[in-house]
Amino acid sequence: MATLASELRHHSNRSLLIWIGILLVLLLVGLYSMAQVLLHGLQVTDLSDQVPWGLWITVDLSSIALGAGAFSFSAAVYLFRIKPLEPLARPAVFVGFLGYTSAMLALAMDIGRPDRFWHPLVYWNVHSVLWEITWCVILYSSVLALEVLPVIADSRLGHHFPWLKRLGHAAHRLTPILAAAGMGLSLLHQSSLGATYGVLSGRAIWFKPSLPVMFIISAIAGGVSLTLLTTMAVARLRNITIIPPSVCARITRTIGFITLGYLYIKVWDWAATSYYSHSPSTAGILQRLQATTPYTTTFWGVEILLGGIVPAIIMLLPGLCKRRGLVMSALAMVVLGLIFNRWNISLSGLVAPPEWSPGVLGNTVAVSYFPSLIEIGLVLGIIAYFLLSFTLGARYLSIYHPLGSAPGHSEHAAEPAAEPAAPPAPAD
Repeated sequence: MATLASELRHHSNRSLLIWIGILLVLLLVGLYSMAQVLLHGLQVTDLSDQVPWGLWITVDLSSIALGAGAFSFSAAVYLFRIKPLEPLARPAVFVGFLGYTSAMLALAMDIGRPDRFWHPLVYWNVHSVLWEITWCVILYSSVLALEVLPVIADSRLGHHFPWLKRLGHAAHRLTPILAAAGMGLSLLHQSSLGATYGVLSGRAIWFKPSLPVMFIISAIAGGVSLTLLTTMAVARLRNITIIPPSVCARITRTIGFITLGYLYIKVWDWAATSYYSHSPSTAGILQRLQATTPYTTTFWGVEILLGGIVPAIIMLLPGLCKRRGLVMSALAMVVLGLIFNRWNISLSGLVAPPEWSPGVLGNTVAVSYFPSLIEIGLVLGIIAYFLLSFTLGARYLSIYHPLGSAPGHSEHAAEPAAEPAAPPAPAD
């Protein structure tokens, strides 16, 4: 038995090294792409005056949504003292932090002049939604950094630097205040992102008051789904039980109901603006999108069916929600549906420009956009940053603990090898 355990541990370490090696290669690709953008500007991308927002803004919106949804979940656990969900609080904070920092990397490249990021702090434009979003990003990122600090302080790093441990404990005492501030900022940020599109009357496909609400609901569903998915993956890889199956089933059902609520609002929004309404501007844009882009397929096939209806059925039917593999697939579908939603929203209104737009002829069907290799390389680097940081954090930080144990303040609490093994549960 000892020999078998040693072989399994050796195989696991080798697989981990291969995984980290792949992520490091992708990270180097991302760094090279970032250097090209900083040296040559946005001309190395396929962005244009007609399509100024492309792949990077989709990554930005998706990362912010997943991060904000995850942190809102952890804030609710802390504020309302929901004991059964406490094992997911720290993972949610960590996922939120990684989501926001990933979004900031994409945004720094997308604005073209990242050296001027401080301008909104000095030159106030209170009538701009983007100005308010900038302040949300800065304040919310600061809150997330303070929330992650106790996690780092409880790791080996905190034992080597006592001042860091004391600072982490001081930040931990501020948890209720930080949780309340973070929840308010996350909800404000998501609604503001939706309003960025919803207030643009010149873009008929965007102009709708429901977007802020849909942004918030989809962010909560996607963020909680990503937190639970990563927790189940860690539990499966490390052969431990992190949360009881009953708690996992309760969270899964909640996500299913949130997804159904989102779908209800989404379908009625579509019906009110596209089916029952016969606005010439909206109908014209949808017709051009259907003729020149896969918008119909990504909207109905991916966003509604694969990202909404199918996972809701899996998570709400008693016979399906107990199968761990299906539940993990359903959670991944919810995350995928959110990403495609942000892609459809951000890009569809740009590739089908208004006919009255300056420089656009009346017979223009749609403008073309396909991400350049530099854009794709940068996105691969950002994804590698998220996965590498999560991998190292899950292994070396005090984030995940076997069921029945509590976050410790000793070196053994951050050492995965010291955790007692437990038989895998049907659903974590």
